[in-house]
Amino acid sequence: MSVRLFLLPLLGGVLVPAALLPETVTAKTLADPATVFAPLTLPDAPNVYRSGSGLPGPQYWQNRTDYVIHSRIDTQAHVLHGSETVTYSNNSPEALDVLWLQLDQNIYRADTRAAVGAIPGSHMMTGDHTDGMTIEHVSVVQGGREVEVTPLISDTRMQLTLPRTIDPHGVAFVKIDWHYTIPGPWGGRTAVTPTREGDIYEVAQWYPRLSVYDDRRGWNTLPYLGQEFFLEYGSFDYSVTLPWNYTLVGSGALLNPEQVLTPVERNRLAQAAQSDARVMIRTLDDITDPKSHLKQSGEVTWHYGMRNTRDVAFAASPAFVWDAARINLPPVVPWTNYHAVPRLAMSVYPREGIGPHGWDRSTDYVKHAIEYFSSQWFEYPWPNAINLGGHGAGMEYPGIVFDGISDRDPQLFWITTHELGHGWFPMIVGTDERRNAFMDEGFNTFIDVYASDHFNNGEFAPKRDSEFAPQTGNPAQDIVPVLTDPDAPVLMTAADGVSEKYRHSVTYFKGAYGLKLLREQILGPVRFDAAFRRYIAEWAYKHPSPSDFFRLMSSEAGEDLGWFWRGWYFTNAAPDYALGAVHHDAGKPVTVQVRNYGALPLPVVLRADYADGKSEDLRIPTEAWRQSSDIVVSLPVHDGLKAVTLDPDHVIPDIDRSDNRLTITP
Repeated sequence: MSVRLFLLPLLGGVLVPAALLPETVTAKTLADPATVFAPLTLPDAPNVYRSGSGLPGPQYWQNRTDYVIHSRIDTQAHVLHGSETVTYSNNSPEALDVLWLQLDQNIYRADTRAAVGAIPGSHMMTGDHTDGMTIEHVSVVQGGREVEVTPLISDTRMQLTLPRTIDPHGVAFVKIDWHYTIPGPWGGRTAVTPTREGDIYEVAQWYPRLSVYDDRRGWNTLPYLGQEFFLEYGSFDYSVTLPWNYTLVGSGALLNPEQVLTPVERNRLAQAAQSDARVMIRTLDDITDPKSHLKQSGEVTWHYGMRNTRDVAFAASPAFVWDAARINLPPVVPWTNYHAVPRLAMSVYPREGIGPHGWDRSTDYVKHAIEYFSSQWFEYPWPNAINLGGHGAGMEYPGIVFDGISDRDPQLFWITTHELGHGWFPMIVGTDERRNAFMDEGFNTFIDVYASDHFNNGEFAPKRDSEFAPQTGNPAQDIVPVLTDPDAPVLMTAADGVSEKYRHSVTYFKGAYGLKLLREQILGPVRFDAAFRRYIAEWAYKHPSPSDFFRLMSSEAGEDLGWFWRGWYFTNAAPDYALGAVHHDAGKPVTVQVRNYGALPLPVVLRADYADGKSEDLRIPTEAWRQSSDIVVSLPVHDGLKAVTLDPDHVIPDIDRSDNRLTITP
């Protein structure tokens, strides 16, 4: 049955029974429509590089980095030695006289900037340190001439002054030799962890990486303080030399399987490529059998390639159990290998990961995440997706994620899905995690929520962990303490400015829930999904800003969302509705006064319940509050009114629900 909405100010002189007025009404101040709906000026103005529609502009440009890396791990000393050649392509309209690189391993030095005000539980707090990354040699090749360069190292950054400028659309080749000691388990994201059958090496942030030079800031050189990353895209050709009894899995595709895997292992991988159920590539018996390796002495070099990626990482150990299953997506052609390869979901983990509800289900979770996110948002572009059971940092890299040996269901499902979801944000859509963490963690947590609903008929739904709705599983309820906390940072706060106390509740939870509200309460799934898919497709392998995202979603969805961007992202505004006078005379329409005290006027449902068991729902749109925060709505004639409720299904985060329901006494 249809209902009517009258946007009328409450007339003076209306008699209201005292019993129908919530006690809290007089203690609040009505929202100011002029403030709530004021035009929003976004941080970045449109230009030829970034358009007013949120799409890349006609002159958008982005520099490119292609790496060839040769490395070796001394497993006795836990030292990684490396040599790389970077092809740096300057696609900008400016000539560059210097290059900036990131030396993330320097965060483990005792004198790092991150040591002051360190996150509790980090290596800085435990007193564990390394000497960081030692740069042995740097040279630059331009115009066929190689010149040695003396680097300027500042904390976790390295500047190279070029022998001559790199002109627009020019290319330079940078050669670097380095080494560093890999941290122990305290290293977190990059670590050596002992297990019963041997050490597990989780190797990430492991080579000098070019910083981003872009149209918004020039060189992006924020020091590494323990947050995350901002990187250029390109192709990687990398190799790692290890003792004969190690198994290595890494980002991209293995390019020399005949030189590192036995015929049995290769045959099992071929079986996995045809199987939706996991196939054991290396079993528990293989771990203790030297003959399960191609060689029984010396060293072996593993060669991997990956293209259209911003990074690579790998894991290696003699202790790995390894299983795999096919990903039901078309084959891809890996870098430096012109033969299409099937795509595999893989898990590697030590004996300690096996147990009830443990890592024997990991590959099912990997397979589901990649297939679901691909069908819902954007096709996964890389050959394999790997889940590692190791130290347990819960960290993502393109094609491989690092999770914990002791993770079990449902946490293992949630962490696996979340870390693999980062393949889309920020590995495909390359946002600046150092500054705009909500576009990384928040966007990814958002897509995780629906993956939890989808997996195995909701076996692990609703998502309820430290990242989303941790108390009750209902985000509308669990977010209220964040919205009412005067010390909580806003989503637009730079990542390094968000304390550990608020990192999950704001960056992850609030960041994800904002998109859920936008999808389910404001735009609807059809409009939201189309706009969000367009955003991902247009900014794949590029560097969108928050302004680009806000503009594209508003333009594609056909809504002026300035009020929502301001309220949810630039402030911690919240909805706060209240019921006022209710008039219900026999044979006449019911009129209900509704007041808005909140600066985030989300659409809200008003439900009237009647004595005959029927009910009427009226959806009050955001536009109802553009001229007044005190309106009267009308419901059809229906006798026997029992109660009136705002947001009866508890789907919006109204911060004061004490004035949302009135029971009518005959």
